[in-house]
This record gives sequence, structure tokens and C-alpha cells, in this order.
Amino acid sequence: MLAYQPPSDRDRTPLSRRASGLALALGVNLLLFLALLGLGRFTPGAPKPSSVITVDLLPDSDSAAPTAAPAKPEAVDKPVAAAERPLPKPPPIVLPARPTIDVPSPWLEMSSAELAAADISRLPRAGGGSGASGDSEEVGRAPNGDVLYAAQWAREPTDAELGGYLPRNAPDGYGLVACKTMPGNRVDDCVELENYPRGSRLAAAVRQAAWQFRVRPPRKNGRELVGSWVRIRIEYVRSGL
Repeated sequence: MLAYQPPSDRDRTPLSRRASGLALALGVNLLLFLALLGLGRFTPGAPKPSSVITVDLLPDSDSAAPTAAPAKPEAVDKPVAAAERPLPKPPPIVLPARPTIDVPSPWLEMSSAELAAADISRLPRAGGGSGASGDSEEVGRAPNGDVLYAAQWAREPTDAELGGYLPRNAPDGYGLVACKTMPGNRVDDCVELENYPRGSRLAAAVRQAAWQFRVRPPRKNGRELVGSWVRIRIEYVRSGL
């Protein structure tokens, strides 16, 4: 009985053996090429961010070695400019000590009697005028509304100075005027206030003769009030003319 036997390598021709070897080599190279292409497609993905917090509990001295301080460059001798040289300090100013002076106390111990005697408000004031204080007497209001004071003669007028301005057949009586005081004990701007008897024109005679009058200015608180108004009254008596 005959059996089938596969042909051996010996039965193949040299050409067929070379073709099979070449095919095997091409197949191996093709497999390697495909394997390399497959590796290029699959790249490792980016690592996902981790939510784990890492805390380093080691001291800084153990984790990091001390670094050496950089070496300072050697100082180079440079010429010192005149402006950089330190200025000499001025000598200290010594103030003289203040002398100690014992100041006496301004307060004096006085008894009640001594205080009453030293009260200057009770001293009489210099100058004339009515009243204990020495102020001139107020007798009303002047034509312009100012205070009117009683006149005080520096020199009384003479009969000759008054008689030249009396009207004819003038009766006994008086004339009343208000005048403004001027420097030098003179008066001006006189205004007739009253005649007695009425119609006698005695106030007009006083007003006309007033330029000759010498009247002191009123006084207030020891001060002369030049320019203030005064009231002047002249009485006429026939037997005296």
C-alpha cells in the first residue's frame, strides 16, 4: 500500500527554496513595521492633576543646606573728597545759670481802717464845678441834643462889656443863652434860650456880648470837655448899670 509523503527540502529546487526564504524575511520585516506604527498611535496621556496635598513636616534646616554668603569684594582705597569729610562739631554752648532773685510779694496785709483810708474813690478831685465828684452840673440838653452843662466863669464879664449891647430902656431881668465851648476858654455858636421879662431882648444882648466871655469847659471824670455846650445866664439890674 502506497502512503503520501510531503516533499522534503532536498526534493525542492534551489529557486523555490530562495523564494520561500525571501518571503519569510519580507513577512518578518512587515510585522516589525506594523508593530512600530502601532506604537506611534498610542501616546501616554497627560497625568491627571492630583487632589492630594503634600505637607513637608521637616524643618528648613534639614531640608536645605545652608548656603554660603557671597564674599564681599575687598574695599578699595579711594581718595576721600572734601565734601565727604566729617565736619568738626561746634563746641557746646553753655548758658549762664539764671540768678535767683527773691521777689517780694505784692500783697500787703492791711487792717480795715487802713483799707478805708487807702480808698482813692473818697479822695476829692481837682478842679472846680458843682458836685462832690468835681464833675460839671448837667442842666438839660443843648440845641443839638447834647448834654448842656452849667457854665463856670474863668473871668466874669465887666459892665462895660455887657452894657454896649443892651437895648434902650431895657428893664431889669435876665437873658439865658446856650454856647459851645472853644479852646482858650472862649465860646461860640450861642443860641438864645429865654428872656425875662418877655420881649425884653435881654437874651439877644447876652448872645451879642458872648464873644468877650471867658468860660471854662465842662469837666467829666476829671477831664475837660472842650466843644461841649454850656448854659450862660446874665442878670441885668438898672441900679447896677
